[in-house]
Amino acid sequence: MTANTCILVGDIGGTHARFALAKQAGGGLECIQVLRCADYSGPEAAIADFMGRANGPEVLAACFAVAAPVAGDTVSMTNNHWVFDRPSIQRRFGWQQFLLVNDYIAMALGVLQVPEATLIRLGGGAPDKRRPKLILGPGTGLGVSALVPSHQGWLPLATEGGHVDFAPGDETEASILGRLRAQFGRVSVERLLCGPGLVNLYRELAVVRGRPATLSLAEDISAAALAGVDTLAVETLQRFCTILGRVAGNAVLTLGAYGGVYLSGGMVPAMLPFFLGSGFREEFENKGRMTPLLAQTPVWVVTDPCTGLYGAASALELPEA
Repeated sequence: MTANTCILVGDIGGTHARFALAKQAGGGLECIQVLRCADYSGPEAAIADFMGRANGPEVLAACFAVAAPVAGDTVSMTNNHWVFDRPSIQRRFGWQQFLLVNDYIAMALGVLQVPEATLIRLGGGAPDKRRPKLILGPGTGLGVSALVPSHQGWLPLATEGGHVDFAPGDETEASILGRLRAQFGRVSVERLLCGPGLVNLYRELAVVRGRPATLSLAEDISAAALAGVDTLAVETLQRFCTILGRVAGNAVLTLGAYGGVYLSGGMVPAMLPFFLGSGFREEFENKGRMTPLLAQTPVWVVTDPCTGLYGAASALELPEA
């Protein structure tokens, strides 16, 4: 790779597409841009727009993290209208290599590179460096991944852990589950732990409490809760945090992820003071006989918005890449 060539990396979620350039796989990022997916007909239009903004650099390879299962050459985004056809995009832009990875594969790789100052600790003891690390976070959906230690270093694990079944923690949540089941049939944790999930939780909690649901957007519910001007919104956000704690604790037990938990995505950093004072940690540790294991497990909130881009650049160095 010469001084005039670079790698294109992308982090494509349900709402936003982040793009950047890197001089080498795993290298630093330049020309970072955040685009709204709804403003583009598909990935080709967004890529072309970004390349124009970056003054058309010569790109030899590209890696995009996408919020969808990655199997084969065609990927349909889970929470927006974009469809990736890897070979056709590669041909159009003339890249020598084009890799698609699940967004939480990239997020997992990215947490190994973010500055320590962007990690906010929430309890626990020293991480067990011999055990996996859990990475999860609510945004437009709920992403879940892990890093597994090996002789080759940390290996990322692709999962669809956001789609496991929701288990209520009390009678109020059991009532909410019943109402969501009537609407969706099977209810996954993502039906509550993401932006649209926050709306579901608020709307159904309003019915259970016999209150009017006056808000309809996740950002409005969060803003009202953070400002303390709507008690229903406050309870909704508190339950959001405790359910996230329960789900994270369950995932730690399932994976043996005593190497620590990294909470990423857009929602938790945006409500950080509220989150740090919520019932997340208490519910995270509330595992009966397994409570001592969870009490020792540290949790960090990842506040660097470029985590997925760092990981996409690193993914080009994976053996299968």
